[in-house]
Amino acid sequence: MGGVPDTTGLPGWAQWFAQDGDGTWWVYEVEPLQFHRGWYENEIGRRLRIAADQPNPDWTGTLRQIR
Repeated sequence: MGGVPDTTGLPGWAQWFAQDGDGTWWVYEVEPLQFHRGWYENEIGRRLRIAADQPNPDWTGTLRQIR
């Protein structure tokens, strides 16, 4: 796994980031909710795909607040 992606240069609205089980990294405007293989914004706020990596069996531990 490549590790945490670079979060510099993200849109000003990006407040959280997390990786889905398939390896895709996303940033979110509001704290995302967990579902069976990843995270979702629950139709509140924006999200943006920022990177792709190898599938991560420990994806549930990747949620972090940026600012």
